[in-house]
Amino acid sequence: MKATSHGGTRVHLDPAGQGRMPDAARAAFTHWARHDDRYGSCELEEYVEDVVRDELALRLSTALRAPVGDTALFTGAADAFAAFTEQLPLGPGDRVWTTPYEGHEQLTALYALRDRTRCDLTVVPLRENGDLDLEWMGAHLDDSVALVSVTHVPAGCGIVNPVEDIGRMLQAHRGLYAVDASYSVGQLPLDVSQIGCDLLTADGWRYLGGPQAIGFASFTPELKGYYEPSDGMRPRPEPHGAAVVALNAALAELPQVFPDQELADAVRDMVVRAPGVEVIAPGGVQSAMLAFRHERLSAGRMRKELADRGVVVRKVVGQETPLYLPGRGITTAVRVSLSHDTTTQDIARFGEALDDVLAATYRSPAAVAPRRQHEGATILRFPVRPAAGEETGALGLPHGR
Repeated sequence: MKATSHGGTRVHLDPAGQGRMPDAARAAFTHWARHDDRYGSCELEEYVEDVVRDELALRLSTALRAPVGDTALFTGAADAFAAFTEQLPLGPGDRVWTTPYEGHEQLTALYALRDRTRCDLTVVPLRENGDLDLEWMGAHLDDSVALVSVTHVPAGCGIVNPVEDIGRMLQAHRGLYAVDASYSVGQLPLDVSQIGCDLLTADGWRYLGGPQAIGFASFTPELKGYYEPSDGMRPRPEPHGAAVVALNAALAELPQVFPDQELADAVRDMVVRAPGVEVIAPGGVQSAMLAFRHERLSAGRMRKELADRGVVVRKVVGQETPLYLPGRGITTAVRVSLSHDTTTQDIARFGEALDDVLAATYRSPAAVAPRRQHEGATILRFPVRPAAGEETGALGLPHGR
C-alpha cells in the first residue's frame, strides 16, 4: 500500500468508485496487455475465446445467480444499456418509467429512446422519505408500460431501491424490466431470478475488483437478439481482451461475503455526529455507501484533506444523478463506501481523520464562510415527463410526496 504524509498506509473507502484489483487480476492484466502490445492481438483473442469466456460466464452466473450463458461483455453498464435501448421497438403509445435515482448515462439512453420512438418517458415519484412510491406504481401500471428502468443503488447516495418488489409487481404485465446493478453487484447479495428483471447491467471495476472499461449485461433468453450481431446493427463496444482476463481472475477470488452492516452503521453514526455535516441518505434501506457534504468545506477539499491523512474517499458530482441531487441544491458531495475487507481499524482511521479535518477547518479563519448552495452548479435539464398528477419543480420533475 502507498505510504501517506501522516505515516502508515492508506485506508481504501472507495470500492464504489474503483475497487482494488486482486494481485492475480493485476498480474494477468499486465501480462496480457504487454503481450498484446508486443506480439499483436491474435494470441490474446484465442486465449480469451478458448479459455476465458466460458470461465467468466460461469463466474458471472454464480455471482448473479443467473443462468449460464445469458451474459454479454461490454465496456461498461451504460454501453450495455444503450445497446438494448437503441433497438427497442417502441412507439408513441408506449410508456417508459424511470426513477429520480437513474444515472446520467442511462438517462441519456432513455432520452435518445424517447426521441427515436416518441414514447412517453415518466419519472416515478418519491414518497416523503425518499423511497420510490410503489403505491403510485401499482395504481398506474398497465400494459401500456413497455419498459421500467431502475437503479438498484444510485451513484450519489446509498439508498437500496426495492428491485424485487418492483419485479413482482411487473410479473403480470408486458413491460420489460431493466436494473442497473453497477453499485450493488459485489456489495449486496444479488439473485437475478428473485429480482425478476429481463436485463441487469453492471460495471466490472467497482466492487468486483476488475479493471476499468469492462462491464456486462445479464438478460433473459427473449432479449438475446438485442445482443447478437445483425445486419445494420452498430458494432458492440467490447472490452479489451486483457480486461476480460483480469475480470475473470478477479471473480475467481471474489468471496461470497459482503460489507459488514455494523461497520456501515458505525460510519453513518460518525458522520451524523460530525459538526456542520449534512448526510444525503434518502429512503428506508441503506447500503454500505454514504454520501455527505459540509457547510463550510467543499467536497473536493475534504477528499484531499482525508487523502492527506491516509483515507481514500470519493468526491461525487450531482450530475451523476441529475434528476435527484441538483434539484436539491447538491452539486458535489463526499462518498464513503465499504468493501468486504473493510476492518474496524479502517473505520477508526476514518473517524480520526474526519475529526482532524473538521477541527482544523473550524480553527482556520479562512474557512468560516458558509458554502453557497448553488455555487458552480451546472444543471442538465432532461425534459422528462413527470408522473401524472404530480407538481413539478425547477427541473420540470415531480416533487416527492
